[in-house]
Amino acid sequence: MTETIIIDGLAFALPMFIMAIGGIFSEKSGITNLALEGLQGFGAFTGAFFAVFMMQSAGVSSQLSYYLSFVIAALGGMLYSLVHVFLCIRLRANQVISGVVVNILAMALTSFLTKRINEGVFGQTSNKFVLGTSVRFSVPVLSEIPVLGGFFRNVYPFEIIIIVIAVIMWYVMYKTPFGMHLRACGDNPHAADAAGINVNRVRTAAVVISGGLSAVAGMSYAYSISANFSPDIYLGFGYLSIAALIFGNWSILPTFFACIIFGFARSGGQALIQKLGMPSTYNDIVRILPYVLTLLLLIFFSKRNRAPRALGEIYDKGKR
Repeated sequence: MTETIIIDGLAFALPMFIMAIGGIFSEKSGITNLALEGLQGFGAFTGAFFAVFMMQSAGVSSQLSYYLSFVIAALGGMLYSLVHVFLCIRLRANQVISGVVVNILAMALTSFLTKRINEGVFGQTSNKFVLGTSVRFSVPVLSEIPVLGGFFRNVYPFEIIIIVIAVIMWYVMYKTPFGMHLRACGDNPHAADAAGINVNRVRTAAVVISGGLSAVAGMSYAYSISANFSPDIYLGFGYLSIAALIFGNWSILPTFFACIIFGFARSGGQALIQKLGMPSTYNDIVRILPYVLTLLLLIFFSKRNRAPRALGEIYDKGKR
């Protein structure tokens, strides 16, 4: 039971973690990003469509299309993030409202396009792209360790991809000039501008990065939760990742532990229901556990959080 909690918890927590890193990049630059939900969904839509098209029409192997779908999903999420960029930076719209608009638009677009593409391209009446089950693997020797072996057993390939990307993003954030510029834009954009940093360019790059990382998360959920893409499989996960980064105080490592807590809360509840032999209808109650836990954590720890000082502020160079 413990190993099942670990395996399922990681499969849920790691995609949330990479999406939260995207949120950290955006918000560290000063752009509030409630659009993670929509970026996740639209990116997963583009990746899933590509994977299904390659397998059915081009005859590409499922493994090759699997890895390429993450690349295409990231590109789709980055492209769609430009909507948030245009509204927040170009038009100087309210960033919270922009995020909500991006989420609603993504939900409507992916639902409409999935149905139309299935009918027009694949000749099917369906609101989902069937991807199939992702392969899984176990690490020799390490997977045989009692209890802790669960961290190395039945691992999805995307979990390794996410860990590698997370390490790279940590390095970019804390060890590169771009990361320093990004943090400066979120704390004091006028001082950053005086130092010769193009604030809007840095913020644009940060939001685009968040789009790509969110799309990787969405593609991961599409391959793991239901083995298909449909517009409703990712509902709520974007907001949960936002809660994780807030609980993690906009820092990558604490955010990782917040995501692990949420992931184990979900998998632990499901394991408990199975252990007690309760009806599957109780799974709906289990799905709200991470959100309940989020509320409790934010109630007790939100006063200690220190958001970037210029978060949500529209940058006006003339006010310097």
